[in-house]
Amino acid sequence: MSDPFLSPVPWHTANPGWYPDPWQQADWRWWDGRAWTGQLAASPRKKPFLPGWLSVPVLVAAPITVLLLILTAITSFIAIPLGLIPLLIVLPVLGWLDRVEPEPLSGRYHAVLWGATVAVSIAFIINSAVGFAFGDEVAAVFSAPIVEEAAKGLGVLFIVRRREIDGVIDGIVYASWVAIGFAVVEDMVYLADGGETGDLLVVFILRVLLTPFAHPLFTFWIGLAVGLAIARGRSVFPYFLWGYALAVLTHMTWNGTLVLSELVNEGIVLVGILVFVCLFAIVVTALIIARRRQQRLFSAAVPWLAQRYGLTENEVMLFVNWRVMLSYRRRLPRAQRKRFDAVHAALARLAVLHARPVPIDRQTEEVLVSDLHDARYG
Repeated sequence: MSDPFLSPVPWHTANPGWYPDPWQQADWRWWDGRAWTGQLAASPRKKPFLPGWLSVPVLVAAPITVLLLILTAITSFIAIPLGLIPLLIVLPVLGWLDRVEPEPLSGRYHAVLWGATVAVSIAFIINSAVGFAFGDEVAAVFSAPIVEEAAKGLGVLFIVRRREIDGVIDGIVYASWVAIGFAVVEDMVYLADGGETGDLLVVFILRVLLTPFAHPLFTFWIGLAVGLAIARGRSVFPYFLWGYALAVLTHMTWNGTLVLSELVNEGIVLVGILVFVCLFAIVVTALIIARRRQQRLFSAAVPWLAQRYGLTENEVMLFVNWRVMLSYRRRLPRAQRKRFDAVHAALARLAVLHARPVPIDRQTEEVLVSDLHDARYG
């Protein structure tokens, strides 16, 4: 099979009369899912002040996390590498889930950093104050779920503001990236505390090995809600509120189980783990079904995308068959694989854009077509 990127028909040549629809230049807010990217091309692209993996909130909160990690390393240096182990377990799963419509690395890195800095800083300050005033049990059962899920939820909303979420899977993936960034730092702190009290092995087994998906499972509901709002063309905030409520409820139930096991009977924690294993299995099954559906929709949209955007016959043959596409991608050198992924991502986002039950935003389409053109010729 010849290289599909050799001499493709330029989109602008295939569509010489195309121009943005002035009707689409309405002044929508970023949280309105009916035009989630309505402002993408409202003004010429400017060079960003910060790289995509950074933001002002992350920079402001980073010193608190750095100080916390330094204190943790002084207390128990082994807590740092042990706390990184969940990344080895969770990230491959998120990569698999994100394969159909791959998100930019900069966006994923920023989501992790938000969880590890902004969410950690907010939670550390407020939970410490509540624990000091009312006791650690109250902080664990009430303050932690409410504050931590709010802080992680703000990260998801910030990503919506950046126009990086365009569907259900995207919402879940980004929420999970934020959650795992938070969980890694939190695990390091708990491991250090366990080292001081002689419970390091117990904390390691419970938090690192048995429940690495705990925080992604909590924040899953926020990502699901926000992704549904955007996919259905609805306003984000009402959906966010019920997603946040479910995240808090799930988190509160888990923390309450742990506290009861310490105060009443240690066997309660086994019941809690069993319940959450069942919930995790249900969520995983739903995600597998959703991913397969997204994969089928993308493959079915490729011929139509080819006609609209002037893809070559070889490109259609590659992207219309999922197994052929993955096999071809694995054989590419690293540099070409990056370019191939960029084409794939642009096509997938265009497919999602056209699948929305709302009028197509021509300005957003123009930006995505530009991304596709840059990826094919870059």
